[in-house]
Amino acid sequence: MSPVRRGAQLPIYNRIGVLRAERRMTRAALADLVGINVQSVGALERGDNYPSLDLAFRICAVFELPVEAVFSRTEFTAMSAELYSNRNGAH
Repeated sequence: MSPVRRGAQLPIYNRIGVLRAERRMTRAALADLVGINVQSVGALERGDNYPSLDLAFRICAVFELPVEAVFSRTEFTAMSAELYSNRNGAH
């Protein structure tokens, strides 16, 4: 069996910190809800660690959002900019 060839590692950006702040949720509260430790939440928010697929789904379930609203391969723009641009485009 040949080894898997991997290109340069692509970053995974997230909105975990923003979503927590909007809900006035502490890192400890999120950690309890998804079954990880507080330090792991901080590492995810900073981008030091990437979540497993299972953990990503558990985090998204807490925020009741689809994966692509919480995680992305490209940097997120401000949520307010996205919301307002969607409203303006809907007219």
